[in-house]
Amino acid sequence: MLLNVLAVGDVVGEGGQDILARRLPGLREETGAHFAVVNGENASGVGITPAQARRILDSGADVITLGNHTWNRIQIGAFLDKEERILRPANYAGRVPGRGAGVYQCQGLRLLVLNLMGRVELNANLDSPFKAANFHLNREKYDLALVDFHAEATSEKGAMGWHLDGRAAAVWGTHTHVPTADCRVLPQGTGFVTDLGMTGPVNSVLGIKPENSLNLFLGGLPRRYEEAEGNCKLNACLFTIDTDKKKCVAVRRTDIEE
Repeated sequence: MLLNVLAVGDVVGEGGQDILARRLPGLREETGAHFAVVNGENASGVGITPAQARRILDSGADVITLGNHTWNRIQIGAFLDKEERILRPANYAGRVPGRGAGVYQCQGLRLLVLNLMGRVELNANLDSPFKAANFHLNREKYDLALVDFHAEATSEKGAMGWHLDGRAAAVWGTHTHVPTADCRVLPQGTGFVTDLGMTGPVNSVLGIKPENSLNLFLGGLPRRYEEAEGNCKLNACLFTIDTDKKKCVAVRRTDIEE
């Protein structure tokens, strides 16, 4: 059987939530996606609230993954403990709410979804994502593994793809909000892309008003980032997996721009 997994890039602000709600159901139907994973860590601009998480799930996401802004909306903590369909990075050090991996039923299969975060130029209070990947892949009982690696450096993301080649069916990068053109299947059968991109305003700098970003780069005082306005896009990739061989056979972009 061929299993289609849709991975959707970081949802940014109200605009990102809106286009996701309007377009994800149709995109799932168009692509024949059996399962959808959405990164929602920027639903509030930085962070996500329980209400925003529920909206993303109601829009058609089977699982929400997060990243370095997980704790920017601290009220999400209790929700992470209650809702099994939302994951925070598994390699957070110390005692934090929630879980970093979950096993979900789909088409008679057990899908392990693993959320990891990189350490290059990000939060230093993290355990090794590579060791965390080994731990969960060796411990959990599953048929196929899917990994969202939330990381800054393209080198770290690429290294994770090769580290998990043949062990995970799909590995995709999130966080940098820029879609990359390197969709491929690695030699041992793992589908990989360095970054999915983002779901949010088109005329922006990573989803925020350009003037906010320019102010900082031109030496202005730091100020609160504001979500950009106008038309939005939805960046995603579709991974097609041969469930008998437990290998990915195709990866393609499925982007929408309004």
